[in-house]
Amino acid sequence: MQTILGANGTIGSILAKELTAYTSRIRLVSRNPVKINEGDELFPADLSDPGQVDKAVAGSSVVYLLVGFEYKLKVWQEKWPRLMRAVIDACTRHQARLVFFDNMYLYDKNAIGHMTEESPVNPPSRKGAVRREIAGMLTDAVKAGTLKALIARSADFYGPRNERSILTETVYKNLLKGKKANWVMNADKVHSFTYTPDAAKATAILGNTEDAYGEVWHLPTDPAKITGRQLVGLFAGEMKKPAGVSVLPLWMLKLMGIFVPLMRELPEMMYQYDRDYFFDSSRFEQRFSFRPTGYEEGVRAVVEAGK
Repeated sequence: MQTILGANGTIGSILAKELTAYTSRIRLVSRNPVKINEGDELFPADLSDPGQVDKAVAGSSVVYLLVGFEYKLKVWQEKWPRLMRAVIDACTRHQARLVFFDNMYLYDKNAIGHMTEESPVNPPSRKGAVRREIAGMLTDAVKAGTLKALIARSADFYGPRNERSILTETVYKNLLKGKKANWVMNADKVHSFTYTPDAAKATAILGNTEDAYGEVWHLPTDPAKITGRQLVGLFAGEMKKPAGVSVLPLWMLKLMGIFVPLMRELPEMMYQYDRDYFFDSSRFEQRFSFRPTGYEEGVRAVVEAGK
């Protein structure tokens, strides 16, 4: 049995399809799970309850932690450490291997111009501090020999039918409406994006590779050093729209935060957009002979899916 915690999310639904290459027994866990494959076991659960986490993990050989909480600092500080502790305890108790789908928020801001698995951990944001805490909980358990686990780390992601992607929200949807695409801080800085089908396929590979455990892995991401303005150009070209870009400065985000609660969460993360942000996944690519989807192909798939 391979179990996905947070199965209704962007990656979880694709991962469920990818796992059929490795097992016929897949358990999908969320508040209201929906079948992806005919033989999926649906397991409704409130993952804020450690008891329900334990029941969801019981009988699993591999557990994938893909939960996505509301993008709000207080929610992260309250819920993430509690969930990670419950998942670690349950996986330890039931001798299940754990795959944690993580982001890059814990890296030092001076390292994001070229991020590797060896980049220094020194988060510049409070959300990043939460990510450092929960990743540390996992690695401590691995070092203690009580847990077999790995971390699969992704850059910002994009892909077909992915409503949570910043590219979908601020570029694709704006162009679709005949408006200029929005970007923040500096549209001429490099910014890597991981393609969601690649991320899901790679996560399945890692979860089913014995010697991948005990490590941090960057998920496959196109190595092209593409800027925000160039990405807008790719979308505009596929959509046959003008490639206009409206760049939002930090002060405007803060002003918008007065009226839009979500915007209050963004200013501390804007260091990711005022400098180059390059995500190096060459270690995974070489180990598994994996060629990431190129941005042109990925953007084309996003546009086609939206038609």
